[in-house]
Amino acid sequence: MRELAIEAGRRIMPFYRSHLEVSVKQDASPLTAADLAAHDFLVEALDGILPGVRVISEESPPEVHFWAFNLERFWLVDPLDGTKEFLKATGEFTVNIALIDNGRPVLGVVHAPAMGVTYFASVGQGSWRVNVNDTPVRISTRPADAAHLAVVASKDHAGPMVKAMLARLSNPELRSMGSSLKFCLVAEGSADFYLRDVPTMEWDTAAAQCIVEAAGGAICTLDGKPLRYGKAGLKNPSLMTVGDPSFPWRQFACDDAGRP
Repeated sequence: MRELAIEAGRRIMPFYRSHLEVSVKQDASPLTAADLAAHDFLVEALDGILPGVRVISEESPPEVHFWAFNLERFWLVDPLDGTKEFLKATGEFTVNIALIDNGRPVLGVVHAPAMGVTYFASVGQGSWRVNVNDTPVRISTRPADAAHLAVVASKDHAGPMVKAMLARLSNPELRSMGSSLKFCLVAEGSADFYLRDVPTMEWDTAAAQCIVEAAGGAICTLDGKPLRYGKAGLKNPSLMTVGDPSFPWRQFACDDAGRP
């Protein structure tokens, strides 16, 4: 899966920093030839690796997205996560591949082709980070220190829940990153917490969730339950990514009445 993600990244990079035509999808997100090049490659490459296991990509036709509802096992792919970052040439975009089994991600790869870094994990095998031509290094989340919390957030683009949470914390360190790399900051112990109160889709989170969980953290809904996959519409609710699941994060993410 790492090799496939890297090859998909190679097919993206010829379009990077070029003058691309950008179309707009129904959800108002951008779509480029780079998205489609990675999509076409991954759908063909993954098809048939596991007999009977369907490949569902962000760029698949809408009718394909319906296949995921209550499927026991399927591949879930975001061929270019962070298209806006790709267009801004920040380098903070990724290829995401996940294998979903009974509603949870059991294998995940997040590859950032412009940065030359890949995160990967599978259930029971831990989480790893590897830079180009280097040896993979095992990563893990860190214990939370209430006096020195690093939070993945943006002062300029945070939703109301995130702003309220930041007001409840004592001088948190703010970290920012594009695409699913935000989750990987928590997985590798560079950040403690990431509250997402604006919409995400399942392909945005699945690969990263496997990496976070195998590193010792969790991605869960605001009631503390693990985020599940194969939901109708493939849309996620608000979610929390935590490095230290034993820390009382809900008291910061929710008000005194337990509301977001």
